[in-house]
Amino acid sequence: MSTTPPSLEVQGLAYAYPDGTQALYGVDVVIGRGERVALLGPNGAGKTTLVLHLNGILNGGLGTVRVGGLAVDPKDRKALREIRRRVGVVFQDPDDQLFMPTVREDVAFGPANLGLRGAELQSRVESALARVGMSEVADRPPQHLSFGQRRRVAVATVLAMEPEILVLDEPSSNLDPAGRRELAEILLSLDVTVLMVTHDLPYAAQLCPRSLILSGGVIVADGPTPDLLGDEELLHAHRLELPYGFDPAVARRG
Repeated sequence: MSTTPPSLEVQGLAYAYPDGTQALYGVDVVIGRGERVALLGPNGAGKTTLVLHLNGILNGGLGTVRVGGLAVDPKDRKALREIRRRVGVVFQDPDDQLFMPTVREDVAFGPANLGLRGAELQSRVESALARVGMSEVADRPPQHLSFGQRRRVAVATVLAMEPEILVLDEPSSNLDPAGRRELAEILLSLDVTVLMVTHDLPYAAQLCPRSLILSGGVIVADGPTPDLLGDEELLHAHRLELPYGFDPAVARRG
């Protein structure tokens, strides 16, 4: 029996913003290593608030968060630095993540900040770019790339940190069909735990065998993605809608 801790353990997480708005009311989630899980829910459900607790950007509420067995403790700076390496967040807009003169420098920024230098740093950068199929653009300015290419580079900047969990915020937004397909192929090839925050239910069905529905600050459903997406009453109750003609049973056969 394995004693390896899960990638993510959230227990009794509750949080209210300084203005008194209660965003989370007691969230319990366990995500095993290597799982790909979609986090679904209507706007204002608390999804962003939950994600910001995973790397200690938000804290001060009730409950606990552990990443790979390590507690997120804002008072422990050394542990928090390691947590932020373990939890790699890919923002919805890649331009929030890319700010260096070249792709190579963007991907090197995080590991260099950890103290990597020379051949080790170069190897880390080359490996991350190869995993997202962007090796050929290493010396180009990010702003000269297409939106889809910039999103893949943003993923590479996180992979270069060798994270425990890859958190993706609306990864399919603003991508054309080819870009969606290319990113999906990359994400399916990665040997890393994935938590995907999305309103794109077909993308969740394609990429994530398991889904969570967060609504009103609590997890209201947790199960196989095709089962949740096949429950019309559940989706309607939490303002989630499938595109016309989409059959969630297709995900069962995938």
